[in-house]
Amino acid sequence: MAATLHLLCGKIASGKSTLAKALSDAPSTVLISEDAWLAALFKDQLNTGADYLRCAERLRSAMAPHVIELLKAGCSVVLDFPANTVAQRAWMKDLLTQTQAPHTLHHLVADDALCLARLKVRNAGGAHPFVVDEALFRRFTAQFEPPQPEEGFSVREHVQSAL
Repeated sequence: MAATLHLLCGKIASGKSTLAKALSDAPSTVLISEDAWLAALFKDQLNTGADYLRCAERLRSAMAPHVIELLKAGCSVVLDFPANTVAQRAWMKDLLTQTQAPHTLHHLVADDALCLARLKVRNAGGAHPFVVDEALFRRFTAQFEPPQPEEGFSVREHVQSAL
């Protein structure tokens, strides 16, 4: 089986990281988590949404060659980075162009109420490296753009309906 790039699209707390962990259980599959890397490299620098955007861009620049080499070496990659805007997906499309790897864009569909309920549980649990309040959730959700057919991704929809 060819190395596959798995991409994740969904609002904050829609279940992207949970699905990413499950997908990474497949043989010869590596999980790369934006949240884990951002926390390790930039946690003390992430105070605003603008900080996130700046640090996430730096991380994407550093990770792109690594992801490409993993795919070329025959290793599947679960890229637990948000594919939530056309611009974010354009970066991912470039990875695919450079590798010709098969891919699946997993689109997690969940309404705001479900995501906010999950976010409340996640924040209270303390295991996630970042606490996201409702205001930040709404700010990022306002920027969310579901994938469109003309973007050329192979999309698999996952409808979320429970905590």
